[in-house]
Amino acid sequence: MSDLVTRRGEGDPRVGIVMGSDSDWSVMSAVGEVLDELGVPHEVGVVSAHRMPQAMLDYGAAAADRGLRVLVAGAGGAAHLPGMLASVTSLPVIGVPVPLKYLDGMDSLLSIVQMPAGVPVATVSVGGARNAGLLAARILGAADDGLRSRLDVFRADLEKTARAKGDALRRQLDGG
Repeated sequence: MSDLVTRRGEGDPRVGIVMGSDSDWSVMSAVGEVLDELGVPHEVGVVSAHRMPQAMLDYGAAAADRGLRVLVAGAGGAAHLPGMLASVTSLPVIGVPVPLKYLDGMDSLLSIVQMPAGVPVATVSVGGARNAGLLAARILGAADDGLRSRLDVFRADLEKTARAKGDALRRQLDGG
């Protein structure tokens, strides 16, 4: 599999970030960014369900044996990648609908979210790659106290930012 993916972070990858095309990286890079912020080692690669189906099946089937614990799959259009990966692994799969030129990603969203019974894929919003990375980290954090602590700090920082924005708005509305 090393010819399909690039490893990121310190240690063995725990999250696999895959997409159907390199053009999806403009959206999917947000998964890697948040995992970098939280210190979660991961791997990134292109594994197209339609253009390289056997490699995609092999990647999904071997993911757990290679130490991965969560897969995040971005796909646009027909968006088969997340579901096909979920069909060959028992690992959690998070699907990211990637918006394309037409239909604003609604086709991708509906393709990913409408999985048949027995083949679950967690699905985030269209273009919601950052939340997919956070969800992957939360899944890992259920069994990793250090990561869960980093997520607690992340949430506290979100609150500080929201409060600062509220304070700024109040000052603006009060005329000063």
